[in-house]
Order: sequence, then structure tokens, then C-alpha cells
Amino acid sequence: MAIRRIGQILVDLGFITENHLQMLLEEQQQRPGEMLGQIAMSMGLITDEQLAQALAEQMGMQVVTLSDMVIPAEVLRHITEAMAQLYRIIPISFQDNVLTIAMCDPQKLSIIDELRTFLGYEIKAMVATEKEILKALDRYYSAGGESVETLIAGMEQDEELLRAAKKLEQSGTIDLTSIETLADSAPVRKLLNMVLLIAIKDHASDLHFEPFENEFKIRIRSDGVLYEMVPPPRHLAFAITTRIKVMANLDIAERRLPQDGRIRLTVGGHPVDLRVSVLPTMFGESVVMRVLDRSVVMLDLDAIGMEPNILAAFREVIRKPNGIVLVTGPTGSGKTTTLYGALNELNVIEDKLITTEDPVEYEIDGIVQIPIDPAIGNTFAHCLRSILRQDPDIILVGEIRDLETAEIAVQASLTGHLVFSTLHTNDAPSTVTRLRDMGIPPFLITATLEAVLAQRLVRKICRECREPTQPSTETLAQLDLTPEDVIGKKFYKGRGCPACNNTGFKGRTGLFEFMPITDRLRELINSGASTEKIRDVAMQTGMIPLRASGLQKVYDGITTVEEVIRETVLEI
Repeated sequence: MAIRRIGQILVDLGFITENHLQMLLEEQQQRPGEMLGQIAMSMGLITDEQLAQALAEQMGMQVVTLSDMVIPAEVLRHITEAMAQLYRIIPISFQDNVLTIAMCDPQKLSIIDELRTFLGYEIKAMVATEKEILKALDRYYSAGGESVETLIAGMEQDEELLRAAKKLEQSGTIDLTSIETLADSAPVRKLLNMVLLIAIKDHASDLHFEPFENEFKIRIRSDGVLYEMVPPPRHLAFAITTRIKVMANLDIAERRLPQDGRIRLTVGGHPVDLRVSVLPTMFGESVVMRVLDRSVVMLDLDAIGMEPNILAAFREVIRKPNGIVLVTGPTGSGKTTTLYGALNELNVIEDKLITTEDPVEYEIDGIVQIPIDPAIGNTFAHCLRSILRQDPDIILVGEIRDLETAEIAVQASLTGHLVFSTLHTNDAPSTVTRLRDMGIPPFLITATLEAVLAQRLVRKICRECREPTQPSTETLAQLDLTPEDVIGKKFYKGRGCPACNNTGFKGRTGLFEFMPITDRLRELINSGASTEKIRDVAMQTGMIPLRASGLQKVYDGITTVEEVIRETVLEI
């Protein structure tokens, strides 16, 4: 059944006139993305109670007044503070495995689906005003809200959980019913949900669940660095990993072989993809979840920290009709994000863009994206051959791993395609040597390679607690600097505050080394020149090395000397 439009419902209920509706529709065109009901409220045409009534009418729900209710503590315990704040919901009753909630955004049906996935209950929704939801959040959750620490403390004292876990451990056989019961228990579900929500809220990139002989660690990678959370009881390791496997639709009976899966969530109205990798270890299964949150990744070249002159040169190269553009760096250096930013700019209706990735990390409308699966023979090389028969204009090859893939990429660029790809090299000049070592003839490298961009990611100093500092002589020496070299230069560090979880850092930015292939460089490549010679000539023609790029960000107060050392100290 088609859902009636909110504007017409407001007219039918007598809250606004047809003239008002026409005015609101015109205003909505000037305020894209804003809901018509919110616009009507901001213009004083309706009250928040009238909006709640109209939304309830639209979604076939009841209106509830939270200020008239006293919600029991046992009902509130079904929803953690993190979940309540994120989704802007209040649990109001729980009966026969049905949790009734009040929400102010009933059009977001994904919230109900998500809660059903997270909690394992049937969810019944009612509508409350935004003002009432915010008041209830403040009343019920702001003081003494449940945290990971209090939840784990409760689990340690839960004798029923301990008995169930020990019984499973001692039996030596896998009883699927008992395993599922333990994994589906409320404390296990609640802990995992809370950890996931904290990770997503903190823009973490990975979650690690690691079993050891006497403990079970949970670590979160945020801004490229791992932070340990309060460890849950060791006897619950099996239950937590099993719960993750259930959510990822993996085989819970298989504990001897590695498994890979994915969990799709919609958190706070935006999609989050969790890639799950399960690996058997001596003391149980180690689980790593890669968090792919499209709302966090800026698929925008202006937002990745590239200097204006490098950005202008890079934009010029990616608009060439053919050739190869390579982005290099170690794992986790932001190569994929840079290439997605480039593809996003080139994604116009006149051009066909095809990518082949292992795996596809972020889905972009208008681009044909193909996942690689070597297990069934669908390799980069095999896929790339088929892509060339799909009439593409621009191709992204996730990674050039072998000679076969490199040769097809070269042939694709020679036949009029623009090819983007990545390589694992330390810097831009050594990329040429890497291609030669793979077996690509120098004349083909010079005929196709247009530019190489090497990059690293460094943590940014938290703007809330940034303060001046002075690095030691030993620290400067690691960057081949003396105290005399930095006279008049300012250095900063983060003191640590609640905004940055007392780390002193918030967010990351890129360091870039851009090497366009000039005619002089083509001559050197053809003559078989060394990496050092190529580097010298590239720097003479304006290439800024990674370390120099990092030092400039240090002097600009964006990052610290230690961060630049951590990412570039091995670079020449």
C-alpha cells in the first residue's frame, strides 16, 4: 500500500490549508533534504504535537505521551544508552518478546529493522514528539547510563552465564542448541551491540576480538591505532564469537577453518557494512570486523588533505583520456579512498566506469563494481579481460599483484582507456622499479604511465586540546633536522580531552608525494635509470617527498613530529 504524503495528511487533518501546502512545497525545493513536516514546524504553521499526530496517521501507528508515563527500569535495560541516543528512541514496554518503543522519526523504518536485528525481539513502534523524546533521553539515560564497564561487571557476576559456558566447555562436543542459546542471551547481545555502536560512533575502522589462554581482549582501531576496551570474562569468548558468526550468517559448528562473512546494518539512518573474518587460533576463534561506514568516508578529493598545487596537478592527470594512474603505499594508507574520490569526480553520465575490487568496499551509484573471488578463479586478470569487452571508458583495478594483471592494464591503457590502480611500494619513484621487476618492458611503462601518487595517513591533532610544544633534539634528529633548522617554527601536540578520548588526536589526514611522468623521466625510465636517479630528477622538477609533505603539516599545526616519524622515517 502506498504511503500517503505528509503534506496531504496535514491538510486532511485540518492543520494547514491547500495554500499553505503549496507554499511549503515551494520552500522545500529551496531546502533540499529537509522533511516537509519540519519545515512546516519551523515556519510556525503546525506544532510538534500536530506533526507527531500526522506522522502516526501516515505510518499507521499510535501517538504516545511520554511525560504521562513512568517507564520501569527492567524495560529501559533492553535498550542501551548508546542505542537510545543514536536512534532517538525510548523503550516503553516489553511483553511476550515484543519491545514497544517510542520514536520521533517513524518514516525511518530501517530503525525498526535494525533494532530487530540487534536485539532479536519483535519491535512495535509508537510516535512521540521530538521534544518529548529528548526530555525522556535526558530523564532516563543521562545519569548512570549503562556503560561497557558496568555491563561486563554484571556479566562477571552472572552465575547462570558462567554455568552455561562451563558446561559447554567441559562437554567437549558441540551442542548447537546450547551454543545458540548462550550466544542469544541478553547480556551477550547487549555487550556486542554496545561495542558495535561505540565503534561506529567513534568512526573506528576495525574491531578485534582476540582469545588468549587466560583472557579475551576486545580492541578498537581508531585513526589507525589500536585501543583496548575493558576485557569481558574469558568464559564468554565462545558466546561472543558465536553471536558474531550468527549475525554474519556463518557456520557456527565449524571451528577449525577460517571463515569470512558480512553484516549489513543501518545505524542512525545510514548504512554500515561490517566485513567479518574468523580465524581459528590455539585458544579459540579470533574475529576481526572491518567497519565500512559510507557516512564517514569522504569520497571527495577536497577533503583528503591534499595540498592545492598537488590537487590541481592530480585533477589534471585523472582527466586524461587514457593512460595509467597509480596510487601507492602500505595497507591502510588511504589509497582506496583517494581512488574513490577520483572516480566520484569522474562519474558522469557520458562515461562508463567499471571497477574490479577485492572486496568492493563502498558502493557508488552509476559505477559498475565487480568483486574479485580468487577461490572460484575470478582473479583481477581474469576479470579485467572481461571488463574490456564491456565498453568502459575508465577502469579501476583494485591492485596490480602480478605480471598478468599489469600487462592487461597496460594493454587497456594503450587501447584508449584510463586505468587507475594501486601498488604496494614505499614511494612514488620506486614504483617504476617495481613495474620493471614485475616484467613490464620500460618502453611500455613510458608509453602508458601518466603519474604516481604515494601516500600515508597521519593522525590530526585534536583542535579542542591543541597546545604548543617543543620536540627534543633526538626527535628532530630522526628527521635529519637540528634545533637551528627549526628556529621560528611552531610545534603543537594534543593534551588529551573528552572530545578525543584523551588521545590528543582526532581524525586523520594524508601525506602525498605526487610524481607526474614528464618527458625527462620517460627518457630515464627507457634508459633503465635507478630509483635514486629517478627520484633526484623528479624532485628537481617539483616533486615534494612524503617527509617534506609531513613536515609542512607539522609546521601548519595539523599533526605532530612523532606522527610524521612513525609514517615516513623509513623513507628517503
